[in-house]
Amino acid sequence: MRVGRARGRLGRAVRRKRRVASAGLAVVAAALAVGGTDAQASRGTAPPEVKPAPAAVRLVSAPVRIADAATVRLLRPGDRVDVVAAERAGPPRVVASGARVAEVPAPEKGLGDGGALVVLSVPRDTARALVGAGAVARLAVTLC
Repeated sequence: MRVGRARGRLGRAVRRKRRVASAGLAVVAAALAVGGTDAQASRGTAPPEVKPAPAAVRLVSAPVRIADAATVRLLRPGDRVDVVAAERAGPPRVVASGARVAEVPAPEKGLGDGGALVVLSVPRDTARALVGAGAVARLAVTLC
């Protein structure tokens, strides 16, 4: 009786199964590689249309006077803020959402309760809306 012989048979069986499995995987991979383009054509549908990347939005610097100077002192360049216009007649409304703080100028001397200035980097249309809202309402910011 030979004891070592069973180990040899087991090793050969495992190697044989590995070869069969790897050959099967190679056949499947080749079929998928070839069938990928032919399968699309046989369905009669056109390949999906690739959409161009959206055009980059040009940002402008918009100086905005915020009613609460203490809030502006909390801001740093790079912060993201929402600008809210609070009118006496109506409910508050968001004028700019996710605007990037570009600069926080030093506070001006002698302007009691005039608020504080902050420069925001926003699209041109949003800058127009900020200027219009600042003329008729008090503006506030919330950090995003």
